[in-house]
Amino acid sequence: MRQRAPKAKPVPAAGAFTAAPEIAAEAALWLEHLAGERRCSRHTLDGYARDVRFFLAFLTEHLGAPPDAAALKGLAPADVRAFLARRRNEGLENRSLARALAAVRSFLRFLEKKGLAKTDVFSAVRVPKRARGLPKALTIADARDLLDRGSREGDAREPWIIARDTAVLALLYGAGLRISEALSIERAQAPIGRIDRLAILGKGGKTRTVPVIVPVRRAIETYLDLCPHNLAGGPLFLGAKGGRLSPRIVQLAVQRMRGALGLPDSATPHALRHSFATHLLGRGGDLRTIQELLGHASLSTTQIYTSVDKTRLLDAYRLAHPRAD
Repeated sequence: MRQRAPKAKPVPAAGAFTAAPEIAAEAALWLEHLAGERRCSRHTLDGYARDVRFFLAFLTEHLGAPPDAAALKGLAPADVRAFLARRRNEGLENRSLARALAAVRSFLRFLEKKGLAKTDVFSAVRVPKRARGLPKALTIADARDLLDRGSREGDAREPWIIARDTAVLALLYGAGLRISEALSIERAQAPIGRIDRLAILGKGGKTRTVPVIVPVRRAIETYLDLCPHNLAGGPLFLGAKGGRLSPRIVQLAVQRMRGALGLPDSATPHALRHSFATHLLGRGGDLRTIQELLGHASLSTTQIYTSVDKTRLLDAYRLAHPRAD
């Protein structure tokens, strides 16, 4: 089935950029470039816009005037380091500092192509190291509890909404989808009956095909049977008022279930995707296959799940072995 082209992403407003008029105008064009040609997510656009706003506001204070092309061409490594130091003092950790530096570099490279800035300053600035944490996977029992409609007895919401949430979570754990990918599925794509695979448009505009197992297909069929809305020609998953379902609604539903089931705070919709990968690896799945199923561009991204599996084995050893103390 042919994949629909994604809708254009709304671009964050550029009016708040503190800079000379020419630079502020270029900032708006840069955001349009990221949204269009680079196909960045809305989350990335918002983050990059915010980081560059902070940078230009900092330069206005640091240099004594809104930065223009001459000021950006004359930046020294000390200026960039001073910006990072300010942001660190404001509470940013290494991960956020690295993203801020990437945003500023991206913006200045865009300007450099037009002769409005230089980026050689970054060669003398060290990128803050990111502390890469391990994904927090659920146990198999906890994942099953989240997907079990029977565990929601007493839930006052309408049955079709409970069935909808179950179907969405089933796609995250049963097919390894990101929540945004699950909610982007159109009704015409729905994997039901004998349709046992799904074409997903993931990060970077790359399409991958994922298998959809019987329990997941049945969860979707149950939702379709109960849904009171006309889904023809639109998204598969709808909110209570008939619009496309928001990720926040699913997150809130899982938050309620955490309390009811006594699950840890790490039990989130995205944790189900981590659990999909971790449990596959634990049952003998190979990394290359898991990489393709998750839509990771690099195998190194997928390899982090080997550390998760080793950590779980060590924890089990320490708890069970009589000489582990």
